[in-house]
Amino acid sequence: MAHSIEETDLDEEKQLGDVQVSRSNEFTPTFDFSAAEEQALLRKQDLAILPLCAAIYFLCYLDRSNIGNARILNSTTYNDMQTETHSSQYQFNIALMAFLVAYAIFEVPSNILLKKLRPSRWIAFLMFSWGAITMGLGGVQNFSSLAAVRFILGASEAGLFPGLVYYLTFWYKSDERSVRVASILASATLAGAFGGAIAYGIGHMNGASGLSAWRWLFIIEGAPSCVSSLFVLFFLPDYPEEHFKGREREIALARLKVEGSKRHHRSMTWEDAKTTLTDWRLYGHYLIYFGVSVPFSSLSLFTPSITAGLGYKDLQAQLMSVPPYALAYVTQIAVSWSADHFNARGIHSAAFALIGAVGFMALVTLPVDAFHHRYGCLILASAGTFACIPPMLGWLSSNVYSTASVGLAIAINVSFGGGIGQIPGVWIYPKEEASRGYPTGHWTNAGMLLMVSAGAAGLRVWYGYKNRKLLREANGQEVRLFRL
Repeated sequence: MAHSIEETDLDEEKQLGDVQVSRSNEFTPTFDFSAAEEQALLRKQDLAILPLCAAIYFLCYLDRSNIGNARILNSTTYNDMQTETHSSQYQFNIALMAFLVAYAIFEVPSNILLKKLRPSRWIAFLMFSWGAITMGLGGVQNFSSLAAVRFILGASEAGLFPGLVYYLTFWYKSDERSVRVASILASATLAGAFGGAIAYGIGHMNGASGLSAWRWLFIIEGAPSCVSSLFVLFFLPDYPEEHFKGREREIALARLKVEGSKRHHRSMTWEDAKTTLTDWRLYGHYLIYFGVSVPFSSLSLFTPSITAGLGYKDLQAQLMSVPPYALAYVTQIAVSWSADHFNARGIHSAAFALIGAVGFMALVTLPVDAFHHRYGCLILASAGTFACIPPMLGWLSSNVYSTASVGLAIAINVSFGGGIGQIPGVWIYPKEEASRGYPTGHWTNAGMLLMVSAGAAGLRVWYGYKNRKLLREANGQEVRLFRL
């Protein structure tokens, strides 16, 4: 059952002594350590893990989303990617979708391989692969090659984000994860901001060495991923029990005895898979992540096009895509810290999904020529959309307890949302609607975010009901409660 402690997980760590699980989901290990020691260990972990993971995802997102910049880069001189690959809008969208199809297919097997092959090795391999493939995009000449390369890129990037979320469960307790996930995911918003600025600068290289600027964009942005993969291979720590020594190692193991995935636990079996796949409450998590993935993907791919539709042209449109991402970065971090601190991930996700929905509804209801007001609404919509994602991921991983199950659940969640859920986002901003302010895209995103808000609130109510029931049935005994 989801609310019970995994007995096999506890038995495998008897050397650390017995634990008692309290109503707050905390525990009292027989190995004593002070709060100051634990905070010092957390700071050391954060410095070893988070900057590197954020940098990895920054480069991943930069290489994934730069096609949105390339699509309109130097379009006024007909040197943009869509024109030079002789692709219709429909064909270009098919190429975008090919990435997401591969993304959905390869999520689950990638998370299984991450534990089998060690995180540092698998992530370094993925990183080198997508960097090389991104550089290859600079050489595509037609729709067929564009679609094929995008599919391979999706396969290589598929395992990174769910892999990083799974990786964090080996290092952090459940009430420490959302803000860490946010610090990694927020690097995507930074990548979106820098992506527009980089595209603006590279746009001035149009024709250099006989290459259009969009080709230089892929070459220049893909190379750092290849080089950085070697750094990841040698410096990304795999597991706390290997990274720390002496007393620090004992503290790391003791504080994660009940919460957290374990290196030495078995890999996923068919029984683990069956248990996870038939845990129906998890499908509520998958559904709301599917909902938020539609605006997430459409903003990732079309923010430069949306800003171009707000009266900003060509290179200026690239530059004006920066502020929405910049504010989203700050909002993500603040909201995720608050969600963990107050054990209120569901409410935070529901509230900020609603804010994002309001931003999209305002975008479509304001007069088309109210450019400045509509640009402010785009910033609001972006902040709301991005801010509700990290608490969702922290919420899911906090309510799945065995090492095998949490890896599978995270992979399914991101596969269903990050892959299948992002496909509609490819189609909802047709170019011919630019003069009308993209009503289809904005209404669709607003509707999906309203669904997310209602779904997150419903899950929160359900978990609260289950916790009250567990406490009534416990008769004063300690019991593990669902995170809210």
